Amino acid sequence: MRELAGLSPRSGAGLLLLLLILPVLLTVQLLVLVRLWVEERDGAVALTVISIEPDRSSTGQAWRAQFRRPGLEEEKEMQDGDPRRNVVRGFEDENEMEEVRPGVMEEQLWAANKPSFFAELSRIIKYITSPQLNCSRVLPPGKAQAVTPPVASARWLLCAEDWLLPAPHRLCVAYSFSLDGGDADFLSTVSRLGCEIHRFDPSTSSASVGHLGNSLASNHGNRGVFSQHKLWLEWRAPKRHRHRWSGSPGGVSHTLADIMAELGHHTVHFVYADLLSAEWRIFQSWIEMGTLQNIHHLVSTVHLHWAGFEVGGSDEEVLRYWFSVLRGLEASGMHLVHSSSGEGHSVLKRSTESAHSSYTLSWANTGH
Repeated sequence: MRELAGLSPRSGAGLLLLLLILPVLLTVQLLVLVRLWVEERDGAVALTVISIEPDRSSTGQAWRAQFRRPGLEEEKEMQDGDPRRNVVRGFEDENEMEEVRPGVMEEQLWAANKPSFFAELSRIIKYITSPQLNCSRVLPPGKAQAVTPPVASARWLLCAEDWLLPAPHRLCVAYSFSLDGGDADFLSTVSRLGCEIHRFDPSTSSASVGHLGNSLASNHGNRGVFSQHKLWLEWRAPKRHRHRWSGSPGGVSHTLADIMAELGHHTVHFVYADLLSAEWRIFQSWIEMGTLQNIHHLVSTVHLHWAGFEVGGSDEEVLRYWFSVLRGLEASGMHLVHSSSGEGHSVLKRSTESAHSSYTLSWANTGH
């Protein structure tokens, strides 16, 4: 009190004001804490999610995917009226999708311990032209009777070992994803095997539109008959709170796992997929989501003339990424049965006589 008495009137007034403000601030803070506690108890607190940007380094670009929309360069490669344009529009609906987070698939080391286009290209071409599974009997395109290899000029082959084919008394399921009708022989083969067949093509006007469960309710168990669906494959999972099935341009793409679940299929014995350069991201998603565990045979065309949808990085990084995807398929149980080359000799827009622009690959899952 003696010290306070010696203060000037101005100093005393300031100290008195400070002593009055402190209790008020403490009271307000206490009221805020009580209100937050009540809202949290009632489930009314809204959380803010902070997005962290991925690594932008040159190595991170290829491996961490740099998910991006198809750019102008990709759009220029598609002519007006090309059905692929509808597929791209489906891929662009990023507000409805969650990106697949890389991390499960193992990144492969450089082929020559450093970035080298020709070393990476040589490794991947050797890999996709060297069958890993020696089948004593195979099913060629359009045939239902197994034959002994080799089969001349076959675009694809199904391994016909008894332990890899569905039992005669069990349901056989086949899916085909094709925009150009190149799956006719595949449909013929699986039809003769007595499979329940589902063909997916978002460009057709005669396809089923709407909720899959409704459009396919009458097809279960119809062996040898295929149903058409105006749907396509996506590598990003739909957001849970916006899950929808529609035939609109932005809603025709769904993950294979979601399609299987909607159709009530735990296993798909035969899958044909010509995905027009979207195969790399889709394969990656199948590896990371574990979808491949439920696929027995896979026939797919891989395109090498450009990097593919939402694949970035230098040419060397793209080739290493492709090789990592292929090794991921192998690690998931898929072993190469047959390889056939397509037309052209362009890889990542570089002319080369040592490789073709596309390859049709046939795999069998030995993990069953």
